[in-house]
Amino acid sequence: MNATPGGSEQEERAELDELRRLLPAGPVERQVLSPGRRSHHKDVLMQLIDRDHDRDRERSNADATARPRPRLPRLPRLPRPALVAGSVAVAVALAAGLTVGIGAGRDDGGTAARPGASSTAAGGGSRGAVVTLDRIAAVALRTDVEPVGDGQFVYVRSTGAGNEGAFDGPVVLGKMHERQVWFSQRQGPVTDVGLIREYGQDWPIEVGVPDGTDPKDAAVPAGFDRPTYAWLAALPTDPDALLKLLYADTRAEEGEDKDQEVFGRIGDLVGEQIMPSATAAAFYRATARIPGVTEVADAVDAVGRHGIAIAREDTRHGTRTEWIFDPGTLEYLGVRTVFSRDTERAEAGTVYDTSAVLERAVVDKSGQEPGERRRAGRG
Repeated sequence: MNATPGGSEQEERAELDELRRLLPAGPVERQVLSPGRRSHHKDVLMQLIDRDHDRDRERSNADATARPRPRLPRLPRLPRPALVAGSVAVAVALAAGLTVGIGAGRDDGGTAARPGASSTAAGGGSRGAVVTLDRIAAVALRTDVEPVGDGQFVYVRSTGAGNEGAFDGPVVLGKMHERQVWFSQRQGPVTDVGLIREYGQDWPIEVGVPDGTDPKDAAVPAGFDRPTYAWLAALPTDPDALLKLLYADTRAEEGEDKDQEVFGRIGDLVGEQIMPSATAAAFYRATARIPGVTEVADAVDAVGRHGIAIAREDTRHGTRTEWIFDPGTLEYLGVRTVFSRDTERAEAGTVYDTSAVLERAVVDKSGQEPGERRRAGRG
């Protein structure tokens, strides 16, 4: 977003606090943000701190001439973490594709529509999205899912790339790369949440424990911010009840779209988790009840696979998030975010980030790949 005139000091300080929260809290070796992303946000924060100090010096100078200041640029939303928010240090799920175009979609009875646009049923998604999500839910319900034990790990391997352009500048997609993630399934509060293998390094997903704090007090239990198979299995499978629970548990910052936050949260769960078939079906049917959800007839994932997409536009940022499914099997393929309108950062249709899921499995140890488990005679 571009800086705009006006804005109160309180808003500026709130934005500064938001940037501070994005910086890792623990030692460098414990962080799971990639070095480039960490340095990027640190540089932005330092610029804002310098500006804040300049303002304080001006106020202390009685001869300083008052003049209007531009509103500090608000940090654009990062790709959503794969998991764990709040006090947990997480790796940003960098992913984006090389495909920048998007085919024109047809939605709701064959009416031509620009991608992501269609008439919306009262209180929920478009007619086409509702029908497609019901089909996806039916397939999910028929899918046999291997239960995940308390001491095991959910493993997901994906490939993609993400925007690595300058802060608030033109979008520049990074290099396509592979990402592996292991999520602990322990129900009790934990500080060791999992592991991400990306950019040739292993990044632990750990809870940041403040100095002087007992790690037990900082541990995070299973929940929406740290889902486990057993916890997901205990959720209501009635889509209305599930959606009500999601809205109650989801916080949207001032000016943000709560419907979009809930849509994104469901996307995180279906994209990088393994859950019971009834729970997956409930999430898809709950998505059909979110206002503004649409269908895109042709979308392309990070490895070039074409599919149909369930999408929702973030009108504030001019982007659209698309969950992509195989048009024949309705299997989940991946996710991407594209610009839905022309902005100073990118033209409509430009990909901001994209990720394609290549493999999901259950393994016994963090860092263990499915092939190693099979060779050990466990699968």
